[in-house]
Amino acid sequence: MVELRKRGLLTAVICSDTFRHLAQSQARVFGAPDLPLITIQHPLGGLSLDAVGGRAGSAIGQTVDLIRDYIR
Repeated sequence: MVELRKRGLLTAVICSDTFRHLAQSQARVFGAPDLPLITIQHPLGGLSLDAVGGRAGSAIGQTVDLIRDYIR
């Protein structure tokens, strides 16, 4: 993802809120401190399909916002 971001492509990483800080640190280390992070609630493991769908809905909303900001 970082290499794509460095090339000017719209990219993002989806991570759970527990790992957000780690994802931000890794993005900085690899030279893309502005890499967008789409955050979902942790955990995913052990959830029903409906609960996972709810988390996906949250990611979709954040993704749409990211795209809207990009094309402006």
